[in-house]
Amino acid sequence: MGIFFDPEVWGIAWPPIRSGILITLALALASIAAGTAAGFALSLARTLPVRRLAAAIVVYSDAFRAFPPLVLLVVLYFAAPFAGIELSGFAASFLALALVLAASAEEIFWAGLTSVRRGQWEAALSTGMSRAATLRRVILPQAVRLTIPPLTNRAIATGKNTALASVVAVPEVLNQAASIQAQTASPAPLLLAAVVYVALFLPLVRLGRWLEDRFPSP
Repeated sequence: MGIFFDPEVWGIAWPPIRSGILITLALALASIAAGTAAGFALSLARTLPVRRLAAAIVVYSDAFRAFPPLVLLVVLYFAAPFAGIELSGFAASFLALALVLAASAEEIFWAGLTSVRRGQWEAALSTGMSRAATLRRVILPQAVRLTIPPLTNRAIATGKNTALASVVAVPEVLNQAASIQAQTASPAPLLLAAVVYVALFLPLVRLGRWLEDRFPSP
């Protein structure tokens, strides 16, 4: 077990892994923010009485929820240049994670919107409120409350998937640990990276559990 807990190797590995933490957090936060916002916008667009638009959103959501993030990342980074689109490792990772999250977030928001009884739409509209005002004042406050736990879980999954960026040489935690592991021929940096990931995402997991208790599904 000493090879996994080598203080000397951990001392060598910590500075690059510490810098990788900043990259991991930046990638996670950017992907989660963009994916959630895009999913929310798509769910709102789906409420419009435009069948072709709604159908296109459904196709996008289904397709990208079925797309493994790693495969999408590889396509964006290695295949897109053949079409004249060159992306950095960070940009390709961001797009892959955000696109997949947006598809899941759209379905989560849509489920929240459709869980609100149709009678509440009709009651609000009958008072003279516009469709937009009804959505903003009556429907969304109830719908968003129901989406918080599942959205938190998807955000956690997206944060953990930042490790996939190591495949395209983004210097995040896993990539830095793997580089030091190759230099030192020791597994200790990989264990240190595992400890770092747990430290980063365990608070979010606990938050997700609390939110599930605080906002239970009806």
